[in-house]
Amino acid sequence: MSKLLFKLRNVPDDEAEEVRALLSAHQIDFYETSAGNWGISLPALWVRDETQYSQARELLDVYQAERSAHVREEYARLKQEGKHKTVLDSFRENPFAFIAYLFIVYALLYLPYKIITGLSSQ
Repeated sequence: MSKLLFKLRNVPDDEAEEVRALLSAHQIDFYETSAGNWGISLPALWVRDETQYSQARELLDVYQAERSAHVREEYARLKQEGKHKTVLDSFRENPFAFIAYLFIVYALLYLPYKIITGLSSQ
């Protein structure tokens, strides 16, 4: 019976490709499910043979630890060089979306406050 190995929702394409290559290189029999047409299904990698699951899990755990360390080192280097992404960079990239998100946050904070103060004054 198949066993879920790795969920692909919000995973960068390069990471998903590296995981696929890792599993293929170690001859682990796996298949992939997509998010479907509406994006509500579970995109994931599944191991077909349960006996290979523990080997695949160990490989994936080692890979993720290495990737995490690499990403942290890269971020620290960029931060030290002053090239890491800041809030101002986010605003410069897409000012409309930035302002829209600020408005949404404001609305989410203001509306409950207004409702609660309105109820307490009655």
